[in-house]
Amino acid sequence: MRVLITGMGGELGTRVSNLLEADDSVTEILGMDLFPPRRRIFRSEFHRVEPTDRRKAVRLVRDFDPEVILHVGIFEPHSRTNPDEARRSTAASAVSVLGAAAKCGSLRQIIVRSGLEVYGRRRGAPTRPDESVVPDPTSPFGVSLGHVEQVATEAGQLAGVPVTLMRLAPIVGPSIPSPLGRYLRLPAVGVDPISELPFSLLHQEDACQAMYSAIGRDHDGPLNIVGPGAVTATQTVLMGRRIPVPVFGPGWIFAAAASELLGAPLPPHSRELLIRGCTADGTLGSEVLGLEPRSTHEVVEQLYRWEDVAHPIQTVSGASS
Repeated sequence: MRVLITGMGGELGTRVSNLLEADDSVTEILGMDLFPPRRRIFRSEFHRVEPTDRRKAVRLVRDFDPEVILHVGIFEPHSRTNPDEARRSTAASAVSVLGAAAKCGSLRQIIVRSGLEVYGRRRGAPTRPDESVVPDPTSPFGVSLGHVEQVATEAGQLAGVPVTLMRLAPIVGPSIPSPLGRYLRLPAVGVDPISELPFSLLHQEDACQAMYSAIGRDHDGPLNIVGPGAVTATQTVLMGRRIPVPVFGPGWIFAAAASELLGAPLPPHSRELLIRGCTADGTLGSEVLGLEPRSTHEVVEQLYRWEDVAHPIQTVSGASS
C-alpha cells in the first residue's frame, strides 16, 4: 500500500508517519510539508514543498500515484503561522494535493484532518452535535476547515472513492504548538464565568491513532473524534492552579491583546471555545475506529504537567521550497 501524507513536518504528521512505518502492509510512504519532520523518520520519503507551489505538489502526487492520502496539512492560526498565512496555506494545499489525487488511478481512500470548529457556535446551535448536523462555522478557522472538507468531498466524488472527514476536538499535547494550550498555561487566564460553556479536548496521540486507524475502514463521511467529558475554561484554569481573570463582552479585545504580548495569541476560534464551548458526540467515531480516547480531564491534567516548549510563529512566505 502506498500512502501519501501532507503535513508530515508537523507533530501529528510525523507521528502518523511513524505509525505507518511500523505497519508492514504499507510499502511506500511519501510526505510533503513546508517544515521538516519533527521526529526521526526511517523509511518515509519527505519533500519540502511550499503550500502555494502547486506545480511541485501536483507533480509529486501524480508521480507517486498513492492508494491512500492522509491530508494532515492543516495550518491552525497562531500555531506555526500567522492567521493570514494559515488560511492561504490551508486552502492552497488542499486544492493542489487533493485535486491532483482525484486523477490518480490507484487512489482508494482519502482521509482528511478537520475539526469540530466546522459546526460553529451560533445561538441555538446543538451543544453536542453528531455527524448528522450540517456544518455552520462561525470562526475563520472553522470556515477554512469547511473549505477543505468541500474540496476533499469533491475530489472523492470525482475519483469514486470514500472520503473520511476526521472532525477532531481541539488538540493539545506535550509538543503540539497549540494556541489554546499556550493561552491556558499563562499565569493569569481570562475567562467568562457567567456565560462560558464546556468544551472537550483531544490528546495528540489519540488524534494520530484515529487518523491511522481510519485507513482501510472505507468510511465515507465525517467522524467526530472527541475525548470523553468536558470542562469549562474556569474549571481548566483552576485545575492548573492559574489565576482566573473575569472578562466580559468587549473586555475580550483587551484580554486577547494582553495574551498576545505575553506570547500566547488568542485566535477567534479559541476565544469562541472559551465562551461558547466546543464539544460533540463522538460515539460513531469510537465505534468505527475502535478507539477510546483519553478523557478531557486527563488531557487537561497532562497539560499542566508538561515542561514549557517554545514554538515561535513562522512566516510561510519567507521560506524557500
